Amino acid sequence: VQLVESGGGSVQAGGSLKLSCTAPAYTYSTNCMGWFRQAPGQGRERIASIYTGNGKTYYTDSVKGRFTISRDNERSTVYLQMDSLEPEDTAMYYCTAGYPEEDCIQGSWCSNPESCYWGQGTQVTVS
Repeated sequence: VQLVESGGGSVQAGGSLKLSCTAPAYTYSTNCMGWFRQAPGQGRERIASIYTGNGKTYYTDSVKGRFTISRDNERSTVYLQMDSLEPEDTAMYYCTAGYPEEDCIQGSWCSNPESCYWGQGTQVTVS
């Protein structure tokens, strides 16, 4: 399964970026779609997820109020709108697909990374 990500780049602090992730329809439908990030020398961090069946979302505390995850069911695509970006947001951002609703909205999706599909990653750099 291929998850196609786009939208990364370099911005100044306070700026905005919008990431997108498109999945095959059979993967996107009624599934947990989420975003992780990994900064150099650090582990992967869950930042936001959305359950495509009902639109319920989860955000980690560090991005609440700044990032917004949304979905377009017709395009089998999820978006991550990132506003008020900070240098600490600099990382490689990965899209994921997989896991039940409960894990999705509680912030525990992809606890077994091998049970999820992963995108190739898109770099976000904030200076």
